[in-house]
Amino acid sequence: MKYLKCMPIFVLLFVTACATTAKDDVALDLDRPSFSASQSVTVSALVTAIDYETRIVTVRKADGEEITFTASEDVRNLRQLEAGDVLLAEYVETVSIDVMANDGLGTDAAGAIAIARAEEGEKPGMAAIDTSVIIATVEDINLDRNTFKLKGPDGSVEEYVARNPDNLKRALVGDVVVITVTESVAIEVQEQPAN
Repeated sequence: MKYLKCMPIFVLLFVTACATTAKDDVALDLDRPSFSASQSVTVSALVTAIDYETRIVTVRKADGEEITFTASEDVRNLRQLEAGDVLLAEYVETVSIDVMANDGLGTDAAGAIAIARAEEGEKPGMAAIDTSVIIATVEDINLDRNTFKLKGPDGSVEEYVARNPDNLKRALVGDVVVITVTESVAIEVQEQPAN
């Protein structure tokens, strides 16, 4: 499962949250850390050639580079695509990390994928979204070393360095860290206006 392999990467790159040892005099109503970031990339390319029999399509990017690829059988309505059309692709990735009081949650991981494609007779196009959620528990913290340990869904415990040491005081051992990663891609074909 790809999201289990990615957990250490996301924690190292993005986590600004970690925990302290719980004490009787520590209020459980902490302003727990959270983090969210998003990035997107949009690319367009002009269709310069299509072989409908072999499904080979050639496009030219804005910088002049030509790319040739074979459209899979999943690409519906390829015959609606014409030289001169513009392929527009947008990719968006969002990562959010939230530290929460543990109300009985254990470590876990889940994912969901949804895909849609153009209706029959329309220009080719598709949209897909892939979301992964990882729940880890805070196992330990070392204020002197500015580190914390998370137990992941597979039972392994990994140690990390906190990006923001102040967050070490804003959570408790036993809290859960919920990491949500969403990737989406949309591809559409736009007709070039006639000159």
